[in-house]
Amino acid sequence: MLVLWDVDNTMIANGGVSKDAYAGAFELLTDRRVEHRPRTGGSTDALIMRDLAALHGTSLPDDNAPIFNALERSLSARRPDLAARGRALPGVREALDSLAQLDDIVQSVLTGNIQPNAFTKLDTFGLAGPPLDWAIGAFGSDDEVRASLVGIAQQRAAEKYGVSFTRDNTVLVGDTPNDVRAGLDGGAKVFAVATGSDTIGTLVEAGADVVLPDLTDTAAFLATIKQTLGA
Repeated sequence: MLVLWDVDNTMIANGGVSKDAYAGAFELLTDRRVEHRPRTGGSTDALIMRDLAALHGTSLPDDNAPIFNALERSLSARRPDLAARGRALPGVREALDSLAQLDDIVQSVLTGNIQPNAFTKLDTFGLAGPPLDWAIGAFGSDDEVRASLVGIAQQRAAEKYGVSFTRDNTVLVGDTPNDVRAGLDGGAKVFAVATGSDTIGTLVEAGADVVLPDLTDTAAFLATIKQTLGA
C-alpha cells in the first residue's frame, strides 16, 4: 500500500517563507521587485511562478529549468527563516512512525514543490528521513499538472517494489481542495486534514474520502488510514 504525503500545511507550516521564496525567485528571474503576492493553494511550482509573472504583466521562459533553479536558490537562502518561522505540524512524526510499523505500507511525498525544495522543507524540521522513500515520490519538477503526479509516484513505486499501485491501495494525504482533486483525478483515495486554510466542510465538499481536523490523534489517524485502504 502506498501513502503519499503533501508537504505544506499537511506536514509542516512554513510561516509564509514559501511565498517569500516564490517572490525571491521571481526577482532572480526578472530583476523586478515583487508587487503581488504569489497564489499557491495546492498548485505546482511552475504554474505558481507563471501565474505570479502574469500578475506582473510579464512571462517566464518556456523552459522550466531556470525557474526551478531560481526556486531552489531562493528557498535555500531562506532556510534559516524557515527554521525560525515554520514548524512541523503536531502529530506528523507520530503518524509517519505509526504507518511504518505496519506491514506492506510504503510512504513518500507528493507535492507541487520541486524535489529539492520539498526535501529542504521537511529536512528543516527533521521529517525528511525514513520512513519516507524519496525514490518513489512525485514533485512539481516532474509535471505541472498535480493529478499527473499520482500516476508518476505509483509507477515509481511499482518499479521499485514490484507491486501494482492503483486507487484501491494508494492514499494521498493533503489539506486543500486542489490536493483532493489531484488525488481523485490521479487515481488515489484522499485522506484530508483541515490543517491549512480550508475547513472540514470544504474538504468534504471537494470529495475527500476521509477528513480529520488534524493529525494529533495518532490512533484515530491509523485506524482511519487502515479503513480507507481496506486493511
